[in-house]
This record gives sequence, C-alpha cells and structure tokens, in this order.
Amino acid sequence: MEFMLDTADLAAIEYWNDHLELSGITTNPTILKKAAAVDVFDRLRAIRKIIGTAKCLHVQVVGESAEEMVKDAARILQEVDQSVYIKVPTTPEGLKAMKLLKRKGVHITATAIYSEFQMYQAMMAKVDYMAPYFNRMVNQNVDAKQVIANVAKTGKRTGSKSKILAASFHNVQEVTDALDAGAQAVTVGVDVVASAFANPAISAAVAGFAQDWQDLHPGKHVYDL
Repeated sequence: MEFMLDTADLAAIEYWNDHLELSGITTNPTILKKAAAVDVFDRLRAIRKIIGTAKCLHVQVVGESAEEMVKDAARILQEVDQSVYIKVPTTPEGLKAMKLLKRKGVHITATAIYSEFQMYQAMMAKVDYMAPYFNRMVNQNVDAKQVIANVAKTGKRTGSKSKILAASFHNVQEVTDALDAGAQAVTVGVDVVASAFANPAISAAVAGFAQDWQDLHPGKHVYDL
C-alpha cells in the first residue's frame, strides 16, 4: 500500500512527512496555483528536498499535443530530476505521449481517468501508475469502486505492473473504499487527511487515558517512573 499527499503546500508536506509514512507527493497546475507557486520549478525542487529521493514526486504536463507533452516532460526532468513521475492525461494525444516517453525510460502516471476503458488503455501503454478520479467519477454516476476492482482483477490476471493510484477524494470513506477495491496507492488532499484525525472521539479517548494515568501517578509521565 502506498499513501501520497496531493499538495504543493510546503508546510503541510513537512508536517505530514514527519508524521505519516508517505510514499510521495502528487501535484498538478491547480494545486500549484492554490499554493501560489509562481516559480514552479523552485517549488518542485523544494518539495523534493523535503521528501528526499526515495519518495516519488508526480508532476503534470500541460501540452495539448503529444509532442508538446514530451517537451514539457523533458523540461520537468531537466529542472527537477530524472526520477520525477510525469503525469499525462489519458487522452489519445496523451496515450501517444506515454508511448514516446516510456521508450525513453520515463516514469509515467496516467491521469484524468474517468472510465475503466481509459485505465485499460493506460495499462497497455505500460504506465507506472493509473490515477482514476474517484469522487469525480461518483459525481458522474460511475461506480468508481467497481471500476477499480475490475481493473485490479484484470491487472492481476495479466501480470500488469501498472499500479492503481486512486485520486480526487471528497472524504476518508472514499479513500478506504478505493483501497478496499484494490487500489495499490492513493493520493489524498491535506483537508481529507486532517479530517481523518478530527473525530472528537479520538481526542476524548486520548484525554481519558491521560487523566486515568494522572489519577494513578499525579504529575508524572511513564518515562518518569
């Protein structure tokens, strides 16, 4: 299982990288805009410095044609490093770009996925990750959980090495649904991650244990004994 953070906010990345077992960071132009990352490459290099080279960093191309996407990818790899996962939309031009980039040994994450058909096309292009947009699919009356389950089953049957990196979540339940369905990885927004630990019952349980300990050993911690 891989858990990634979908953000370009440096403070959030530092915090959650210290607290969780993150596998990497995913970004896109919308996320970079939200983080006011005008100097995109500086921000991406700063993210890499925080997470290190052992964790993956995913960056989106914006070219419309396959050739433009390949040029975008080359610039990203040049400015950040050669281990960046290039996010490419799963469109006809994007699929062409995926083929061209894979021939160069580039790591690819197929994005803008709303259907099972798109995932199979990305799988045949031998991408590293396929990113179905879970909540957006649900909003279009697509059974995102079933789509992931079907693709996971087909991937196992065919021996595909392409991993399902589920994205676009509205709440924690959708994250667990994606993992239950067979997604090998998820990328989650900071707000959804924070909400997972915001249940009042969690703080009440922690406070209760602390109070009971103080009743037993007033003014002392476990390490004081």
